[in-house]
Amino acid sequence: MKKHFFESAREIDLSYRKHLDRRSQHLMTGRLVLFALALFSAAAGYDQHLPILYAFAAACGIAFMRLLQHHTDVKNLLLFLDSHLAILSQYLGRFNGEWHQLAETGDRYRSEKLPQGSDLNLFGADSIYQYICAARTRRGRDLLAAALSPVPGDRALAAKRQQGTAELIRRPRLCIDLQALAGLLPDHQDATGFLRNLQGDHIALNPLLHRLAFGLPILSLLSLAAAAADFISWLVPGILYLLQLLLAALCFRRSERALAPLFHLQPALQLYTHIFQRLEQSGFSSAYLNELQLRLHGSTRSLRRLERLSDYADMRRNYFFFIMSNLLCLGDLHCIDRFSHWQQHSARSISDWIDVWSEIELLMSFAVIGQTRRLYTFPELLAGPEPHIEAAGLNYLLLPEDKAIGNDTRTAAETRIITGSNMSGKTTYLRTLASAAILAYAGAPVCAQKLALTPLTVFTSIRVTDDLTRGLSTFYAELLRIKSMVEFSKKKIPMFICIDEIFKGTNSADRIIGARAAIERLTNPWSITFVSTHDFELCHLTSPNTTPVTNYHFAEHYEGDRIAFDFKLKTGRCQTTNAQYLLKMAGILE
Repeated sequence: MKKHFFESAREIDLSYRKHLDRRSQHLMTGRLVLFALALFSAAAGYDQHLPILYAFAAACGIAFMRLLQHHTDVKNLLLFLDSHLAILSQYLGRFNGEWHQLAETGDRYRSEKLPQGSDLNLFGADSIYQYICAARTRRGRDLLAAALSPVPGDRALAAKRQQGTAELIRRPRLCIDLQALAGLLPDHQDATGFLRNLQGDHIALNPLLHRLAFGLPILSLLSLAAAAADFISWLVPGILYLLQLLLAALCFRRSERALAPLFHLQPALQLYTHIFQRLEQSGFSSAYLNELQLRLHGSTRSLRRLERLSDYADMRRNYFFFIMSNLLCLGDLHCIDRFSHWQQHSARSISDWIDVWSEIELLMSFAVIGQTRRLYTFPELLAGPEPHIEAAGLNYLLLPEDKAIGNDTRTAAETRIITGSNMSGKTTYLRTLASAAILAYAGAPVCAQKLALTPLTVFTSIRVTDDLTRGLSTFYAELLRIKSMVEFSKKKIPMFICIDEIFKGTNSADRIIGARAAIERLTNPWSITFVSTHDFELCHLTSPNTTPVTNYHFAEHYEGDRIAFDFKLKTGRCQTTNAQYLLKMAGILE
């Protein structure tokens, strides 16, 4: 049903787009006809000396301007509709597997200091970030990346985000509309410069210029009325209006500096205004979204005023407009005065409004999970110093839902040795649990029937490679990873540790000796440690303290000459291997 919703919305949009295309063509034709009629009527009126033709030409000109504005509105609507369709295509891509082609992968957030990003497919191509990201702005994307942290965030904030995300999951149309509006912004739009300009030092009018800006145009207008009534000479208003123009010319450089932040704001400003207006007008039921909405109070009205000032700043670059606006009313000085007033009363708020939008982008990204998966739940965020994870039917977000196999897990402080054949599901199981823990304390839903867990700092050693530039072998790189885990464990902060095929980069004798020593150091009352291995010798490890060491495994079975897996976690150590079978399938063994 979820996929059907997006498919239906796409069909409606496509049908509406065809209608708008036809309307655009009709308006274009109407504009050409009206322009031609106005031109020929004016020419005929001049030739024939018929005032009625001038009137008809004027009426055609007015109708032409109306059609021009209407046509502009239709073209803007078409742009929005194209963005709307692009967002719907992204949602549908998450159902049919085409989400791997989404341009925003979050690769820039991968870091050697946080190997969990690569180990758990949090960032980069085919990652969780690529799947869920609904953020268009740089701030929104940075916030999403920061939320996907192996260090658990604030529990209260995560609970609030769960509330907001839950409501947005139920309101996919609002999410699509907001993302479509944001889609008209430049990709990775950075509001830093935008805010720096608006919040910078403002140039206010000194008292004399302030009085002249208001008094001189009024005096000029009164003198014009007096001259029209023959009370004074026409020379007086002429001198006064020329004085206004001279004053504007003398203040030109000052005006340029004062109004510089307003230049070229229009496109982004209009879009942020539309976004905030939609958010202000939405009726939310969750406490967190209402809290965010309250922070936006007055944003639309304030940005509308800024829009008008930005319009003036752009139009004054036209010499004719500059002369007329300053000749009649000293428009530059009035614009400076109003912009200075706006900076004093609203500039400090705009950063908060942008931050609210970044948070909404984060919540919409989390909502993608619930909007595209049938099975999802919001984790129960437990308190307490002792580590605990309880999951039912937990599966991996990045696997197609019809192929994902859920597993149950219930664990407190313990060390699990997980064995199993190649391709049986060990690595995916580790990634599933660890990534779910990170999503949980970010405030996102997870693909499970149930998940409850305490705050856990997640450590991983899964995708370890050598680094020739630093002279690191695979074994030594993994050794550094595990050393960091041992060092952190000295702080006695609850940890969740996932190590895949421990010390696979060295010989079997050294691997077993090193693995035993490392596992012994990581077996403690504040750690949940999962270690996958092909070395059955590690299944006989005993605990160095009261923290249990247990064995679990994944198994395979054979259907005729075909190997098959159920990808279900079972107690005890693995009793079978499949390497020789796979070697035979590859034609390497006879």
